Amino acid sequence: MRMPDEGAGYERWIGAASGRRQNLPIVTAVLILCLVAGLHLAFWRLAEPRAAAAQVEAPLASVSYNRFARPSSGNLTVSEARIRADLTAIAKQAKAIRTYASTQGLERVPEIAAELGLAVTLGIWIDKDEARNEREIETALNLARRNPNVTRLVVGNETIFRHEHTAAELAEIVRRVKRDSPVPVATADHWKTFIDHPELVDAVDQVFAHIIPYWEGLPKKRAVKGSLAIYDRLRAAYPDKKIVIGEFGWPSAGHNFERAVPGPFSQASLLRDFVAEANALGIDYNIVEAIDQPEKIFEGNVGPYWGILDSSLRSKFAWTGPFVDTDYWKAALLAVLVGSFFSLSILALPGATVSQATVLAGADHLIGDWCAGVQVYWHDHYLLHGEVITFAIALPLLGLLAPIVLFRVHEMTTVALGSKPWRLLNLLSPVLDARTPKVSIHIPAYREPPDMLLRTIDSVARLDYPDFECVVVINNTPDPAFWEPIERRCRELGPRFKFVCVQNLEGFKAAALRIAMAQTAADAEIVGVIDADYVVDPQWLKDLVPRFADPEVGLIQAPQDHRDGCRSSIHAAMNAEYAGFFDIGMVERNEVNAIIVHGTMCLIRRTAMEAAGGWSSDTICEDSDLGLTILELGWRAHYTNRRYGWGLLPQDYLAFKTQRARWAGGAVQIVKKHWRRFLPGMSSLDHDQKREFAFGWLSWFGAEIVAVVAALLNLIWVPFVVFQIVAIPDPLLLLPSIAAFLVSLLHFVSAYRTRVAVPYSQMLGAMVVFMSVQWTVASAAFKAALPAQKSYFHRTRKGGGGVAHTRFAAMPEAALGGLLVAGSMTVFVTNIYRLLETDLFAAILIIQSLPFLSAVVLAGWERVSEAGKT
Repeated sequence: MRMPDEGAGYERWIGAASGRRQNLPIVTAVLILCLVAGLHLAFWRLAEPRAAAAQVEAPLASVSYNRFARPSSGNLTVSEARIRADLTAIAKQAKAIRTYASTQGLERVPEIAAELGLAVTLGIWIDKDEARNEREIETALNLARRNPNVTRLVVGNETIFRHEHTAAELAEIVRRVKRDSPVPVATADHWKTFIDHPELVDAVDQVFAHIIPYWEGLPKKRAVKGSLAIYDRLRAAYPDKKIVIGEFGWPSAGHNFERAVPGPFSQASLLRDFVAEANALGIDYNIVEAIDQPEKIFEGNVGPYWGILDSSLRSKFAWTGPFVDTDYWKAALLAVLVGSFFSLSILALPGATVSQATVLAGADHLIGDWCAGVQVYWHDHYLLHGEVITFAIALPLLGLLAPIVLFRVHEMTTVALGSKPWRLLNLLSPVLDARTPKVSIHIPAYREPPDMLLRTIDSVARLDYPDFECVVVINNTPDPAFWEPIERRCRELGPRFKFVCVQNLEGFKAAALRIAMAQTAADAEIVGVIDADYVVDPQWLKDLVPRFADPEVGLIQAPQDHRDGCRSSIHAAMNAEYAGFFDIGMVERNEVNAIIVHGTMCLIRRTAMEAAGGWSSDTICEDSDLGLTILELGWRAHYTNRRYGWGLLPQDYLAFKTQRARWAGGAVQIVKKHWRRFLPGMSSLDHDQKREFAFGWLSWFGAEIVAVVAALLNLIWVPFVVFQIVAIPDPLLLLPSIAAFLVSLLHFVSAYRTRVAVPYSQMLGAMVVFMSVQWTVASAAFKAALPAQKSYFHRTRKGGGGVAHTRFAAMPEAALGGLLVAGSMTVFVTNIYRLLETDLFAAILIIQSLPFLSAVVLAGWERVSEAGKT
C-alpha cells in the first residue's frame, strides 16, 4: 500500500545499514585538526594590521588637557596630585597644553606646567551660568598675569556650536577679556562657525578652529588631506588672522561616524601623518587629547578614547618606528587554542568524513576567534556602565546560543558531508526464520469522526500478519453517534477486534492506553500504537516485527506521514515541515540509539513497556516519556524512515499551533521528570544518548526561548539605541546573532535538499512553517517550566473541514512582529550618521521579526484562502 503523495526519495536511505560507522583514523583526524589550526594561525598572520606612517621626532606642538572635577570637601575639584602626574606624563611628548577651564582645581595647571617646561593655552569655560563665567574670566586673567608660560587665552569652547551664546554675545565677551589680557585672546569652535560668523573672527586675535576628521565623517585615507583643505579654506577666508587648528584628533576605539572608523592603528598612523605634515607646513596645531577620559560618555562610546595616553598614562603608540601591537599574537594564540580545544571532540565523532571534520574544526575555530575578540575588547576598552550592561545581558544569551549553533553545524555537516546512516533498519534484508509473535494494536480515540476512525480500523484489518489483535478505546465521548458505528464495525470484524467505550476518564490519552493494555491478550508480546486517523500499510507488522528477534530491542518506530498534504498549499507546507523531523532529526538520533518516540506507528516490546511502568499521565507527551524511560533502562530502539502509515494533518493553522504547543510543553515536562536520570550512574543512557537528548531539547525549545527573550530585550533596548542612551551593543555582540541566523538558514536548506524529497516550493513553505511556531513553542515551554503548572491535553483537530475558528490565529505574533519591524525602521531612519552598530541592530530586529511575521503570513493566507472558497 503506497499513498499517492509518498515520494520516491523516501526510499533513498532504506537498507542503508552496512556495518557500524568507524571513527576517522586518529592520525588523519589529528592531521586535520593541525591543518585547520595552522590555517587559522596563517589567517591571523595575514590579517595582522600593518600601517606605514611618518616619523615624528620633535615634541608635539600642543595637546588638550582636561580632567573632570570630582567631589572634594563639598566642591568639585581636580586634585593637585592628579594634575602633576598627568602633566609629568604629557611633558615627555609635548611642548604645550591647552586647557578648557581655569577653575575647579585647574587653576593649578599653569604653575605645575611651568615646573615641567610646558607652555599653556589657558581655557576660559563659558556657558549659560553667568556667575561661573565671571569666576572663569577673573581667574584666567590673574593666571595669565602671574604665569609667563601662559601664552594665550581661549574664551569659550564650542559655545556657539552648543547654542549657549550667540556669536554677537561671545564676541562681546572676547573683547572684554582682550581689554585686560596680557596675551593674545582667541575663541574655539567648530571650523564652520568661523566661516559663518566673520564678526566673531573680527573680535579675536587668533582663530582656534576645531578640525576633527572623525566628526567630519572622513575615511582614514582622506582624513589628513581633507582637514588641511579645511585649514586652507579658513586661511583664504581670513588671510590676516592667525589660524590655529585648535583640535585635531582621532579615537582609538568606539563606533564609526559615517565613513570614519576608529581604531588604535588608525589613530596612530593618522596622528603621525598629520603632525609631520603640520610641522612641515608650519601650521600651529593642538592634538585632542592628551589622556583618555572614561567619564566622557556624552560623545557616545568614542568619547573615552581620544587620548594619546590611556587613562593609566601609558602611551598608546610610538611616534617613531614601526607600529607594533604587542598583544596581537596573544589574542591570536588564544583564538587558536580555544578553537583547537573545541575541535578535540571531533576525535571521538563516529563516522566522520574528512570534509565533515574540516568544516566542524573550522566552526570551532570561529568560536575561538569570537572568544579572542571578547578578550581583546575588554583589554582595549574601559569598563563603562553601558558596556557592562550590554555585555551582562548579551553574554548569557550568547553562551546559550553557541552550543545551539554548534549542534546545528554538527547536524548539517553530518547530513551533507558525513557518511550514510548505518542504523536504519535494513528492510531489504529479511530476517530468516523469524518468529511472528502476537501483536496487540491499540487505537485510542476521543470524539473522532466515525468515518475517519472506520477507515483506520479497516486498514488494520487488512494487515498481512498472521497473529494480531486490535483494541479500540473511545474515551469521554458520550454522543453515541461517534462510537456506535465503531462498536458495530468491531463486532463485524470478529473477536480479535475489541471495542471499549469509557466516560469520565481522567489522565489524558495515557489513561486510554492503560485501558487498552488491560484488555490486551495475555499472549501478546508486542504492542503497536496508532492514532485514530492513521491508515496503515499491510506490510507494517510483517516488515518490522521480525526485528524484535534481537532480545535487546525494546521498540521500533516508523515515521509519521499524511495523506492530505495536497488539501492546500499551507497543508503541503505543514507536511513538508513534519517530514524534515522524520527524515533528518530522527535519522540522526537513531544513529546513537536516541530516537524520540512519537506514539503512532510505534511497536513496543511488552516486557519493556511493563519494565518502564507503562503509560504515564504525568506528562502530556506520554509517548516520548515512555520511550525515554525504555531507553534509560538500557533497551535498544530502532527506526525506519520508510512510511508505513498515513494520517491527517491538523485541520487548520491554529490546530497546528495547538499541537506544537502541546509537544513543547510536554517536552519540558519530560525534562523536569527525567533530568536526574541524566546524572552519572542514574540510568543506562550512554554519553551519546545524553548528548543527543540534551542538545536536541536545547536546539528546539531552548533555542526558541532564547530567540524570543532576545527579541523582547531588543525591543526594550530600541529607545536606548535611538537616543544613544547607555550604549549601543558592540558588533562583537551583534554579529553572532546574524551568524546564527545564517547557520540556521544554511542548516535547513542543506539538510532538506539532502534528505527530504520535496520540491523547492514546499521546502520554502516548510521553512516558513518551522519559523512560525517560535512564539508558540517558547511560550508553551516557558509555561510548562513554571512550578505547579496544571497540565491540559488539547486534542488536535483533524479532518477535511475548513477553518474551525473565527479569531485570527497569530495575534501575539502580529503584535511582536509589528513592533520589531517598527523598531527596526525607527532605528535605521534615525541613524543619520550610519553607525555600523546601529545598522546591525536594525538588521537584527528585522531578522527577529521573521518568525513572528511567518505566523502572521500563514494565518492571513489561510483566512484569504477560506474567504475565496465562500
